[in-house]
Formats: sequence, C-alpha cells, structure tokens
Amino acid sequence: MMVDNNNNNNNITVVSAAPPPLRRFFKRWVPLSLSPNKTLITLLWIAAFATLFIWQTNVISGGGGGGSFSIFGWRLVQLNGRPVPRLRPVAFNLTDFGAVGDGVTVNTAAFERAISAISKLGRKGGGQLNVGPGKWLTAPFNLTSHMTLFLDEDAEILALQDQKYWPLMPPLPSYGYGREHPGPRYGSFIHGQNLRDVVITGHNGTINGQGKSWWVKYRQKLLNHTRGPLVQIMWSSDIVISNITLRDSPFWTLHPYDCKNVTIRNLTILAPVFEAPNTDGIDPDSCEDMLIEDCYISVGDDAIAIKSGWDQYGIAYARPSTNIIIRNLIVRSMVSAGVSIGSEMSGGVSNILVENLLVWGSRRAVRIKTAPGRGGYVKDITYRNLTFDNVRVGIVIKTDYNEHPDEGFDPKAVPVLKDISFTGVHGQGVRVPVRMHGSEEIPVRNVTFQDMSVGLTYKKKHIFQCAFVQGRVIGTIFPAPCENLDLYDEQGRLIKRSTSQNITDIDYDF
Repeated sequence: MMVDNNNNNNNITVVSAAPPPLRRFFKRWVPLSLSPNKTLITLLWIAAFATLFIWQTNVISGGGGGGSFSIFGWRLVQLNGRPVPRLRPVAFNLTDFGAVGDGVTVNTAAFERAISAISKLGRKGGGQLNVGPGKWLTAPFNLTSHMTLFLDEDAEILALQDQKYWPLMPPLPSYGYGREHPGPRYGSFIHGQNLRDVVITGHNGTINGQGKSWWVKYRQKLLNHTRGPLVQIMWSSDIVISNITLRDSPFWTLHPYDCKNVTIRNLTILAPVFEAPNTDGIDPDSCEDMLIEDCYISVGDDAIAIKSGWDQYGIAYARPSTNIIIRNLIVRSMVSAGVSIGSEMSGGVSNILVENLLVWGSRRAVRIKTAPGRGGYVKDITYRNLTFDNVRVGIVIKTDYNEHPDEGFDPKAVPVLKDISFTGVHGQGVRVPVRMHGSEEIPVRNVTFQDMSVGLTYKKKHIFQCAFVQGRVIGTIFPAPCENLDLYDEQGRLIKRSTSQNITDIDYDF
C-alpha cells in the first residue's frame, strides 16, 4: 500500500484527504451559535469518541496485528496496534511488495523492489519502508538516499547464513586488503555507500545477522575472505540510526566508514561475550561529526572501537576520525574493552569526548592501542564520568599492538599520543585501575587525572602502572598514582614535579 501525505502528524499515516461530505457533517451537527472555542472543543470530543470506538472495534475484531481503518474519511495505518510515525512524505509496507514474514520465505526481491521505488522519490523528500511484525529472511541488500527503514516492534530482519548470497566487495582503501584475508571482502548485510539522508529506526525491531555459522567457519579457517559487518554505511552523510536492536553480526556490527554527520542513539547491540570473534559493537572509521548516545552494548569484542585506517594504507588515505561524542552508555566486553581507540588509527583520531560511561563485567574498560608502523596520532581525548564495575583493567594505553596488514609498513612511522584527560573515574572490583604502557619511541604525553577513586580487588603495590608517561594529577586520587606524573593541588598549583617520566613499572602478571 502506498501512502502519500503532507500533514504534520507524526503518529498517523494519511492515505487520502477528507471528502467533501465531512464539511456537510460539521454544518449539520455543529451549531453555528457555538463560539470558536466551543466549536474546537466539540470537534475534539467528536474525534476522541470516534477514535475510541474504532480502537475498541479493532481490538474486539482482532485487528491489533495490523491494518487500516477510517475516521471521517482519513485512513490511519498501524502495523501491530502501535501507530507507525510518518517520517517521509511517502511510505510503503514491505508486504506491499510480496514479502512474507514467516522466517522461511526469502524476501530479498521484496526489499529490492521497495528500495528501488523509494530511490525514485528523492526530489519529493524520499520514502519510508515499514517492516511489520514477523521474521523477514533476506540476503544482503543496499539502502538508498532519502530513505527511512522503520522496524516495528516484533519485526526481525534475518540474514541468510549461506555465504554464497553475500556479495564480494573490494577491500577498504585505508586497510590495503581484507582485514582477515588478502583480496575481496564480504559486503555487509545492510549496506549503503555514497548516500545522503538515511534513517534506520523503529519501535525497537531487530536486525539479526545470525552470525554463529560465520564464527564457526572463521575459527575453523574455512573462509577465504574477510567477514562482512552487519550494517555498513560508507562515504555518506546525514545518517541517523536509532531505536533498534542489532544482534549476532558475522563481524563488526555497525561500521560507519568515512561518513559525516552521523547520529547513533538508543541502540541495543548484542552478541555472545565469548566465541563471537570480532563482533565489535560500533566502529566509527575515519568519521567526522558523530554522536553516539544512550546505548546498551554487550558483544564479543570492543563495544566501541574508533578507527581510521591501518598502517601505510591508513596514512595514505589520510581521513581522521574527529569530533565524536560518546555518552550515556552501558557496555560490556569480556574479551576486549568497553571503548577503544585503535589499533587501526593511522589516519589520526582527535577531539573525542567519552562521558557518562558504565563498563561492567569486562576485561578492560577504556583502551588506546597502537604500535610502530601505525603513524597518525591520538590527541585531544577527554574521558569524563567513568564507572567501572568488576573490570580487570580500567584504563589502558598500549603501544606495542603489533598486527600489520603486510610487510610494507614503515616501522619508523610512529604515532603521537598526547593531550588525554580522565576526570571523574570511579568504580569497584577493579584489579588494575591504570596501565599506561608507552615506550621510548612512542611516549605518552600530557595525560591528566582528576577526581579518581576506584575500589580494588587486588592488593599489590604497583597497580597504577606507567612507562614513558608524562602528565599530571590534580588533587588527591585513589589509588596513588605512578611516579611518572606531576602532582598539583585542587587549585592547579604545582606540588611536586616528577623526575621519573621514563620509569617503567608495568606488570602483566596480574
């Protein structure tokens, strides 16, 4: 069913305008003697009672599963009893194109026909594709510009597991070749490139990559190409992804690549915390002007990993990740870290704010990882209001993450790490609160700690560990900082200058 409307009501979808008899209805039943205010109140009461009557009729007749009805000639569309907001001038239901949500029927052609129809509506403001309750099995498909993909409550888009249905794509230019294998890589399940104005949202419907078969093949070394992400948007701008669940990706879950102006909000991202390799939650890669907020992420690798290319390929591509805000998140990673920067950061990472973050039941909380050969920089990074609950290592900076695309990297291309601050760090059940492992060739410069108090589970002297680190502590923090850092009072006055910036007390035995 095609829906064409121009009103501003975000809770109903209008198919046709009110017919002329409606005017005669009001002339007959609304007395002329009523004042404008009384007339308005009367009309509101009539609409309210009519809506209630239709709703009751719909419930009694079992209409909660979807359909349409009329009030005064206006047709209202619902997918499952909850109104679908109109976000575009034109909207379609997936079932209009022959889709069947039984979890067995393959609906690839239906998705492709629907998106093809929307692709012709760009000058009219685009189109919306509503996916109703059901399990909609499909092969990978491509989005188009000026499109809203809306997943209703209890809607689940399922990925076909047979890898022959997953197209092969050229390797990412900033990685040199497929991340896991030379040559082409598998494309993502839901893909888009060179797009503008794309929205993926809903009433918390689900996109399910059914990744288990991919994880098994990867561990058994049965794949000849790098696995594909669940959702990948490339070279695009003005992207909004909100109010949905992403789960069980074959590889990285949500991968915006070289995009600008991206908002990611109110997502739930899930994968098994073990035996689901490389299922990162969100990986901003060479992206600019991005907001990630109000998400819950529990996956088999980094919950978030900010990237910008790998070694000489990332240096040549030269697209940094910059101006990114990450806030109000609850994350878990038993294998890697809650929020990471790197290790692929060769195009540079700067101007990042991470605030109001809870990391629980994880191996590491926040981490910056790099190595000789990466080049690039990590600078102007602000962490604020972090909470660690049952985390092995709280804050990690690692400069020997030696994994390279090939032998062509330049070991003399060393990254710059500087201007990193941690303010308001609290928690309990933490074994090692801080481990900053710089090196003589990659020192960590201008690190600041303030307002830190972390409850410990491991009673050992050197639990605030540093090597080749320069920076400062403002005020009193717990546990006591390493000797590498200068000490300042709460007013910012120097108390003690460190003379041991290159001292090393890193201990990986606990």
